[in-house]
Amino acid sequence: MFFFVLFAVVMGAAHYYIWKRAVRATTRPGRGRRVGTGVVVLLYLLVMSALAVSRLGGSFATVVAWPGFIWLAGAFYSSLILGVLEIPRLVLNRATRAHEAPVAVGAPDAPVEAPEGTLGGRPADPGRRLFIARSLAVAGGVATAGVVGFGTTQALGDPVVKRVPVTLGKLDPRLSGYRIAVVSDIHLGPLLGRGHTERIVRMINEQRVDLVAVVGDLVDGTVDELGEAAAPLRDLVSTHGSFFVTGNHEYYSGVEPWLAELERLGVNPLRNERLRIERAGASFDLAGVNDVTGEAFQDGPDFARALDGRDTSTPVVLMAHQPVQVREAAKHGVDLQLSGHTHGGQMFPFHLAVGLQQPVRSGLETVDGTQVYTSNGAGFWGPPVRVGAAPDITVVELRHKFAGR
Repeated sequence: MFFFVLFAVVMGAAHYYIWKRAVRATTRPGRGRRVGTGVVVLLYLLVMSALAVSRLGGSFATVVAWPGFIWLAGAFYSSLILGVLEIPRLVLNRATRAHEAPVAVGAPDAPVEAPEGTLGGRPADPGRRLFIARSLAVAGGVATAGVVGFGTTQALGDPVVKRVPVTLGKLDPRLSGYRIAVVSDIHLGPLLGRGHTERIVRMINEQRVDLVAVVGDLVDGTVDELGEAAAPLRDLVSTHGSFFVTGNHEYYSGVEPWLAELERLGVNPLRNERLRIERAGASFDLAGVNDVTGEAFQDGPDFARALDGRDTSTPVVLMAHQPVQVREAAKHGVDLQLSGHTHGGQMFPFHLAVGLQQPVRSGLETVDGTQVYTSNGAGFWGPPVRVGAAPDITVVELRHKFAGR
Protein backbone atom coordinates (compact mmCIF):
# COMPACT_ATOMS: atom_id res chain seq x y z
CA MET A 1 0.00 0.00 0.00
CA PHE A 2 2.83 2.37 0.86
CA PHE A 3 4.40 1.78 -2.55
CA PHE A 4 1.11 2.53 -4.31
CA VAL A 5 0.65 5.80 -2.38
CA LEU A 6 4.25 6.86 -3.04
CA PHE A 7 3.86 5.97 -6.71
CA ALA A 8 0.64 8.01 -6.89
CA VAL A 9 2.36 11.06 -5.38
CA VAL A 10 5.40 10.84 -7.67
CA MET A 11 3.24 10.32 -10.77
CA GLY A 12 0.98 13.17 -9.68
CA ALA A 13 3.96 15.51 -9.46
CA ALA A 14 5.27 14.36 -12.85
CA HIS A 15 1.90 14.88 -14.54
CA TYR A 16 1.49 18.29 -12.95
CA TYR A 17 4.86 19.32 -14.37
CA ILE A 18 3.94 17.95 -17.79
CA TRP A 19 0.65 19.88 -17.64
CA LYS A 20 2.46 23.05 -16.61
CA ARG A 21 4.92 22.93 -19.50
CA ALA A 22 2.93 21.19 -22.24
CA VAL A 23 -0.55 22.60 -21.59
CA ARG A 24 -0.64 25.73 -19.46
CA ALA A 25 2.48 27.32 -20.99
CA THR A 26 1.37 26.55 -24.56
CA THR A 27 -2.29 27.60 -24.45
CA ARG A 28 -4.37 30.61 -23.54
CA PRO A 29 -7.29 30.23 -21.14
CA GLY A 30 -10.18 28.59 -22.92
CA ARG A 31 -11.28 25.36 -24.55
CA GLY A 32 -7.81 24.26 -25.70
CA ARG A 33 -6.43 24.46 -22.18
CA ARG A 34 -9.43 22.59 -20.75
CA VAL A 35 -9.03 19.78 -23.30
CA GLY A 36 -5.29 19.54 -22.63
CA THR A 37 -5.92 19.42 -18.89
CA GLY A 38 -8.44 16.63 -19.34
CA VAL A 39 -5.99 14.60 -21.42
CA VAL A 40 -3.26 14.88 -18.76
CA VAL A 41 -5.70 13.83 -16.03
CA LEU A 42 -6.81 10.82 -18.08
CA LEU A 43 -3.21 9.80 -18.70
CA TYR A 44 -2.52 9.96 -14.97
CA LEU A 45 -5.54 7.77 -14.24
CA LEU A 46 -4.42 5.34 -16.96
CA VAL A 47 -1.02 4.89 -15.33
CA MET A 48 -2.55 4.33 -11.90
CA SER A 49 -5.08 1.88 -13.33
CA ALA A 50 -2.33 -0.09 -15.09
CA LEU A 51 -0.45 -0.51 -11.82
CA ALA A 52 -3.62 -1.46 -9.95
CA VAL A 53 -4.81 -4.15 -12.39
CA SER A 54 -1.43 -5.54 -13.47
CA ARG A 55 -1.60 -8.35 -10.90
CA LEU A 56 -5.21 -9.28 -11.56
CA GLY A 57 -4.52 -11.17 -14.80
CA GLY A 58 -6.97 -11.68 -17.63
CA SER A 59 -7.64 -9.79 -20.83
CA PHE A 60 -8.85 -6.64 -19.07
CA ALA A 61 -5.55 -6.27 -17.22
CA THR A 62 -3.67 -6.70 -20.50
CA VAL A 63 -5.80 -4.10 -22.30
CA VAL A 64 -5.17 -1.54 -19.56
CA ALA A 65 -1.56 -2.46 -18.86
CA TRP A 66 -0.18 -1.97 -22.38
CA PRO A 67 -1.08 1.71 -22.86
CA GLY A 68 -0.73 2.46 -19.16
CA PHE A 69 2.81 1.17 -18.81
CA ILE A 70 3.94 2.62 -22.12
CA TRP A 71 2.71 6.01 -20.97
CA LEU A 72 4.47 5.46 -17.63
CA ALA A 73 7.72 5.44 -19.58
CA GLY A 74 6.44 8.39 -21.61
CA ALA A 75 5.66 10.38 -18.47
CA PHE A 76 9.08 9.63 -17.04
CA TYR A 77 11.03 10.64 -20.13
CA SER A 78 8.75 13.59 -20.86
CA SER A 79 9.39 14.99 -17.38
CA LEU A 80 13.10 14.35 -17.72
CA ILE A 81 13.41 15.91 -21.18
CA LEU A 82 11.24 18.91 -20.33
CA GLY A 83 13.42 19.39 -17.27
CA VAL A 84 16.54 19.47 -19.44
CA LEU A 85 14.78 21.92 -21.77
CA GLU A 86 14.42 24.36 -18.87
CA ILE A 87 17.95 25.51 -19.73
CA PRO A 88 17.21 26.68 -23.30
CA ARG A 89 13.85 27.97 -22.04
CA LEU A 90 15.62 30.20 -19.53
CA VAL A 91 18.11 31.42 -22.12
CA LEU A 92 15.46 32.18 -24.74
CA ASN A 93 13.16 33.94 -22.28
CA ARG A 94 16.02 36.11 -21.06
CA ALA A 95 16.87 36.99 -24.65
CA THR A 96 13.22 37.88 -25.20
CA ARG A 97 13.19 40.14 -22.14
CA ALA A 98 16.32 41.91 -23.36
CA HIS A 99 14.75 42.38 -26.78
CA GLU A 100 11.58 43.76 -25.21
CA ALA A 101 13.35 46.22 -22.88
CA PRO A 102 11.78 49.70 -23.36
CA VAL A 103 14.10 52.40 -24.66
CA ALA A 104 13.90 56.19 -24.01
CA VAL A 105 13.68 58.51 -27.00
CA GLY A 106 17.09 60.10 -27.75
CA ALA A 107 18.96 57.46 -25.73
CA PRO A 108 18.73 54.28 -27.78
CA ASP A 109 21.01 52.22 -25.55
CA ALA A 110 19.57 53.23 -22.18
CA PRO A 111 16.67 51.15 -20.80
CA VAL A 112 14.00 53.07 -18.86
CA GLU A 113 10.83 52.17 -17.07
CA ALA A 114 7.73 51.72 -19.16
CA PRO A 115 4.19 50.82 -18.27
CA GLU A 116 3.53 47.10 -17.98
CA GLY A 117 2.38 45.62 -21.28
CA THR A 118 4.23 48.18 -23.40
CA LEU A 119 7.47 48.08 -25.34
CA GLY A 120 8.96 51.52 -25.86
CA GLY A 121 5.44 52.93 -26.29
CA ARG A 122 4.37 49.86 -28.34
CA PRO A 123 2.37 46.91 -26.94
CA ALA A 124 4.65 43.96 -25.98
CA ASP A 125 4.32 40.82 -28.10
CA PRO A 126 3.17 37.94 -25.80
CA GLY A 127 3.16 35.65 -28.83
CA ARG A 128 6.95 35.42 -28.71
CA ARG A 129 6.93 33.66 -25.32
CA LEU A 130 4.04 31.46 -26.44
CA PHE A 131 6.04 30.47 -29.51
CA ILE A 132 9.03 29.51 -27.35
CA ALA A 133 6.84 27.43 -25.02
CA ARG A 134 5.16 25.63 -27.91
CA SER A 135 8.42 24.98 -29.73
CA LEU A 136 10.02 23.44 -26.65
CA ALA A 137 6.91 21.39 -25.88
CA VAL A 138 6.93 19.98 -29.41
CA ALA A 139 10.66 19.25 -29.19
CA GLY A 140 10.13 17.51 -25.87
CA GLY A 141 7.25 15.47 -27.27
CA VAL A 142 9.23 14.36 -30.31
CA ALA A 143 12.25 13.42 -28.20
CA THR A 144 10.09 11.49 -25.74
CA ALA A 145 8.38 9.57 -28.54
CA GLY A 146 11.76 8.74 -30.06
CA VAL A 147 13.28 7.48 -26.80
CA VAL A 148 10.22 5.46 -25.77
CA GLY A 149 9.79 4.06 -29.27
CA PHE A 150 13.41 2.93 -29.40
CA GLY A 151 13.20 1.51 -25.87
CA THR A 152 10.06 -0.47 -26.78
CA THR A 153 11.78 -2.12 -29.74
CA GLN A 154 14.65 -3.07 -27.42
CA ALA A 155 12.38 -4.52 -24.75
CA LEU A 156 10.17 -6.50 -27.13
CA GLY A 157 12.91 -7.68 -29.47
CA ASP A 158 15.02 -10.81 -29.11
CA PRO A 159 17.34 -10.82 -26.11
CA VAL A 160 21.02 -10.43 -26.90
CA VAL A 161 23.01 -13.67 -26.48
CA LYS A 162 26.18 -12.88 -24.55
CA ARG A 163 29.12 -15.24 -24.14
CA VAL A 164 31.14 -14.67 -20.99
CA PRO A 165 34.25 -16.75 -20.15
CA VAL A 166 34.88 -17.12 -16.41
CA THR A 167 38.14 -18.51 -15.07
CA LEU A 168 37.89 -20.54 -11.86
CA GLY A 169 41.17 -21.37 -10.16
CA LYS A 170 39.95 -24.67 -8.68
CA LEU A 171 38.21 -25.93 -11.80
CA ASP A 172 39.40 -29.32 -13.01
CA PRO A 173 40.81 -29.05 -16.58
CA ARG A 174 38.35 -31.73 -17.65
CA LEU A 175 35.52 -29.27 -16.93
CA SER A 176 37.08 -26.40 -18.86
CA GLY A 177 34.57 -25.24 -21.46
CA TYR A 178 31.52 -26.18 -19.37
CA ARG A 179 28.66 -23.92 -20.54
CA ILE A 180 25.87 -22.55 -18.35
CA ALA A 181 22.96 -20.60 -19.85
CA VAL A 182 22.01 -17.85 -17.41
CA VAL A 183 18.58 -16.25 -17.75
CA SER A 184 16.82 -14.04 -15.25
CA ASP A 185 13.89 -11.68 -14.85
CA ILE A 186 11.70 -13.20 -17.55
CA HIS A 187 8.68 -11.52 -15.89
CA LEU A 188 5.77 -13.37 -17.40
CA GLY A 189 2.65 -11.32 -16.73
CA PRO A 190 0.01 -9.15 -18.39
CA LEU A 191 2.48 -7.94 -21.06
CA LEU A 192 4.62 -11.04 -21.61
CA GLY A 193 3.09 -14.44 -22.23
CA ARG A 194 3.71 -17.85 -23.75
CA GLY A 195 5.33 -16.47 -26.91
CA HIS A 196 7.99 -14.78 -24.79
CA THR A 197 8.77 -18.06 -23.03
CA GLU A 198 8.89 -19.99 -26.30
CA ARG A 199 11.40 -17.50 -27.74
CA ILE A 200 13.66 -17.76 -24.69
CA VAL A 201 13.53 -21.57 -24.71
CA ARG A 202 14.34 -21.65 -28.43
CA MET A 203 17.29 -19.28 -28.03
CA ILE A 204 18.73 -21.23 -25.09
CA ASN A 205 18.35 -24.57 -26.87
CA GLU A 206 20.19 -23.17 -29.89
CA GLN A 207 23.25 -22.66 -27.67
CA ARG A 208 23.54 -26.40 -26.79
CA VAL A 209 24.58 -25.74 -23.20
CA ASP A 210 25.47 -28.11 -20.38
CA LEU A 211 23.16 -26.55 -17.79
CA VAL A 212 20.44 -23.88 -17.57
CA ALA A 213 20.30 -21.50 -14.57
CA VAL A 214 17.09 -19.48 -14.16
CA VAL A 215 17.95 -16.97 -11.45
CA GLY A 216 14.59 -15.64 -10.33
CA ASP A 217 11.74 -13.29 -11.20
CA LEU A 218 10.13 -15.63 -13.68
CA VAL A 219 6.56 -14.45 -13.07
CA ASP A 220 4.28 -11.59 -12.05
CA GLY A 221 1.12 -13.55 -11.33
CA THR A 222 -0.22 -16.84 -10.05
CA VAL A 223 0.08 -20.32 -11.50
CA ASP A 224 -3.61 -20.21 -12.45
CA GLU A 225 -3.01 -17.04 -14.46
CA LEU A 226 0.39 -17.82 -15.97
CA GLY A 227 0.87 -21.57 -15.83
CA GLU A 228 0.19 -21.89 -19.56
CA ALA A 229 2.66 -19.07 -20.30
CA ALA A 230 5.40 -20.89 -18.37
CA ALA A 231 4.66 -24.32 -19.87
CA PRO A 232 7.29 -24.12 -22.69
CA LEU A 233 10.00 -24.30 -20.02
CA ARG A 234 9.49 -28.07 -20.08
CA ASP A 235 11.17 -28.02 -23.51
CA LEU A 236 14.52 -26.70 -22.25
CA VAL A 237 17.34 -29.00 -23.32
CA SER A 238 20.78 -29.29 -21.69
CA THR A 239 23.20 -31.96 -20.57
CA HIS A 240 22.65 -31.65 -16.83
CA GLY A 241 19.22 -30.06 -16.62
CA SER A 242 17.56 -26.77 -15.67
CA PHE A 243 17.61 -25.19 -12.22
CA PHE A 244 15.80 -22.30 -10.55
CA VAL A 245 16.10 -20.01 -7.54
CA THR A 246 13.45 -17.62 -6.28
CA GLY A 247 13.43 -13.91 -6.98
CA ASN A 248 11.48 -11.30 -5.08
CA HIS A 249 8.54 -11.46 -7.50
CA GLU A 250 7.94 -15.18 -6.85
CA TYR A 251 7.08 -14.27 -3.27
CA TYR A 252 4.54 -11.73 -4.51
CA SER A 253 3.02 -14.31 -6.88
CA GLY A 254 2.58 -17.41 -4.70
CA VAL A 255 5.97 -19.02 -4.22
CA GLU A 256 4.95 -22.54 -3.16
CA PRO A 257 2.58 -23.22 -6.09
CA TRP A 258 5.18 -21.89 -8.50
CA LEU A 259 7.97 -24.04 -7.12
CA ALA A 260 5.74 -27.10 -7.44
CA GLU A 261 4.80 -26.11 -11.01
CA LEU A 262 8.42 -25.59 -12.03
CA GLU A 263 9.40 -28.95 -10.61
CA ARG A 264 6.60 -30.49 -12.65
CA LEU A 265 8.02 -28.76 -15.76
CA GLY A 266 11.47 -30.18 -15.09
CA VAL A 267 13.01 -26.91 -13.87
CA ASN A 268 14.48 -27.99 -10.53
CA PRO A 269 14.25 -25.46 -7.67
CA LEU A 270 17.29 -25.11 -5.43
CA ARG A 271 16.03 -23.95 -2.05
CA ASN A 272 19.12 -23.31 0.06
CA GLU A 273 20.71 -26.50 -1.25
CA ARG A 274 23.40 -27.79 -3.57
CA LEU A 275 24.19 -30.74 -5.79
CA ARG A 276 27.24 -32.21 -7.46
CA ILE A 277 27.72 -31.67 -11.19
CA GLU A 278 30.00 -34.29 -12.76
CA ARG A 279 31.59 -34.69 -16.18
CA ALA A 280 34.41 -36.95 -17.33
CA GLY A 281 35.28 -37.87 -13.74
CA ALA A 282 35.55 -34.23 -12.59
CA SER A 283 33.00 -32.20 -10.63
CA PHE A 284 31.94 -28.88 -9.18
CA ASP A 285 29.13 -27.87 -6.83
CA LEU A 286 26.02 -26.04 -7.99
CA ALA A 287 24.18 -24.30 -5.15
CA GLY A 288 21.14 -22.08 -4.89
CA VAL A 289 19.80 -19.82 -2.16
CA ASN A 290 16.42 -18.19 -1.76
CA ASP A 291 15.98 -14.49 -2.42
CA VAL A 292 16.32 -12.10 0.51
CA THR A 293 12.64 -11.18 0.11
CA GLY A 294 11.85 -14.65 1.43
CA GLU A 295 12.85 -13.52 4.92
CA ALA A 296 9.47 -11.82 5.24
CA PHE A 297 7.85 -15.18 4.39
CA GLN A 298 10.06 -17.25 6.74
CA ASP A 299 11.78 -18.59 3.61
CA GLY A 300 14.92 -16.51 3.36
CA PRO A 301 18.41 -17.43 2.16
CA ASP A 302 20.39 -19.92 4.26
CA PHE A 303 23.98 -19.91 3.02
CA ALA A 304 25.20 -22.27 5.73
CA ARG A 305 22.66 -24.91 4.78
CA ALA A 306 23.50 -24.56 1.10
CA LEU A 307 27.28 -24.40 1.35
CA ASP A 308 28.66 -25.82 4.59
CA GLY A 309 30.27 -29.25 4.62
CA ARG A 310 31.25 -29.35 0.97
CA ASP A 311 34.59 -30.33 -0.54
CA THR A 312 36.38 -26.99 -0.76
CA SER A 313 39.01 -28.33 -3.15
CA THR A 314 36.46 -28.04 -5.98
CA PRO A 315 34.70 -24.84 -7.06
CA VAL A 316 31.14 -23.89 -6.22
CA VAL A 317 28.82 -21.92 -8.49
CA LEU A 318 25.99 -20.22 -6.61
CA MET A 319 22.63 -19.15 -8.04
CA ALA A 320 21.30 -16.13 -6.09
CA HIS A 321 18.79 -13.66 -7.48
CA GLN A 322 20.26 -10.40 -6.14
CA PRO A 323 23.91 -9.40 -6.62
CA VAL A 324 23.95 -7.99 -3.09
CA GLN A 325 23.87 -11.58 -1.81
CA VAL A 326 27.49 -11.93 -2.90
CA ARG A 327 28.62 -10.31 0.37
CA GLU A 328 27.44 -13.37 2.29
CA ALA A 329 28.43 -15.75 -0.50
CA ALA A 330 32.04 -14.56 -0.29
CA LYS A 331 32.15 -15.46 3.40
CA HIS A 332 31.33 -19.04 2.43
CA GLY A 333 34.02 -19.29 -0.24
CA VAL A 334 31.80 -19.13 -3.31
CA ASP A 335 33.83 -19.02 -6.52
CA LEU A 336 31.13 -17.66 -8.87
CA GLN A 337 27.67 -16.22 -8.21
CA LEU A 338 25.04 -15.98 -10.96
CA SER A 339 22.46 -13.22 -10.43
CA GLY A 340 19.89 -10.93 -12.04
CA HIS A 341 17.36 -8.56 -10.43
CA THR A 342 18.87 -5.26 -11.58
CA HIS A 343 17.62 -5.35 -15.21
CA GLY A 344 20.87 -3.52 -15.91
CA GLY A 345 18.96 -0.40 -14.86
CA GLN A 346 16.31 -1.05 -17.58
CA MET A 347 15.74 2.64 -18.38
CA PHE A 348 18.55 5.20 -18.30
CA PRO A 349 19.31 6.99 -15.97
CA PHE A 350 18.07 4.40 -13.44
CA HIS A 351 21.48 2.78 -14.04
CA LEU A 352 22.85 5.36 -11.60
CA ALA A 353 20.41 4.36 -8.85
CA VAL A 354 21.16 0.62 -9.04
CA GLY A 355 24.62 1.15 -7.56
CA LEU A 356 23.08 2.55 -4.39
CA GLN A 357 21.65 -0.89 -3.56
CA GLN A 358 23.55 -3.50 -5.57
CA PRO A 359 27.33 -4.01 -5.90
CA VAL A 360 27.09 -5.04 -9.58
CA ARG A 361 24.63 -3.53 -12.07
CA SER A 362 25.50 -5.66 -15.08
CA GLY A 363 28.24 -8.00 -16.23
CA LEU A 364 31.09 -9.78 -14.48
CA GLU A 365 32.90 -8.27 -11.50
CA THR A 366 34.72 -9.46 -8.41
CA VAL A 367 33.34 -8.56 -4.97
CA ASP A 368 35.19 -9.54 -1.79
CA GLY A 369 37.13 -12.15 -3.76
CA THR A 370 34.06 -13.78 -5.32
CA GLN A 371 33.21 -13.37 -8.99
CA VAL A 372 29.60 -12.37 -9.61
CA TYR A 373 27.88 -12.23 -12.97
CA THR A 374 24.71 -10.13 -13.21
CA SER A 375 22.38 -10.55 -16.16
CA ASN A 376 20.27 -7.69 -17.53
CA GLY A 377 17.35 -10.12 -17.61
CA ALA A 378 15.32 -11.36 -20.55
CA GLY A 379 12.11 -9.45 -19.81
CA PHE A 380 11.10 -6.20 -18.15
CA TRP A 381 9.07 -4.95 -15.24
CA GLY A 382 6.48 -2.21 -15.64
CA PRO A 383 7.05 -0.28 -18.88
CA PRO A 384 7.83 -2.45 -21.93
CA VAL A 385 10.80 -0.17 -22.48
CA ARG A 386 14.56 -0.65 -22.18
CA VAL A 387 16.99 2.20 -22.76
CA GLY A 388 20.69 1.50 -22.38
CA ALA A 389 20.17 -2.02 -21.02
CA ALA A 390 19.15 -4.48 -23.72
CA PRO A 391 17.64 -7.77 -22.51
CA ASP A 392 20.01 -10.72 -22.55
CA ILE A 393 20.58 -14.43 -22.21
CA THR A 394 24.15 -15.25 -21.20
CA VAL A 395 26.25 -18.32 -21.85
CA VAL A 396 28.83 -18.47 -19.07
CA GLU A 397 31.76 -20.69 -20.04
CA LEU A 398 33.80 -22.03 -17.13
CA ARG A 399 37.53 -22.18 -17.80
CA HIS A 400 40.49 -23.69 -16.04
CA LYS A 401 43.08 -21.04 -15.16
CA PHE A 402 45.62 -22.48 -17.60
CA ALA A 403 43.17 -23.05 -20.47
CA GLY A 404 44.45 -21.55 -23.72
CA ARG A 405 47.98 -20.90 -22.43
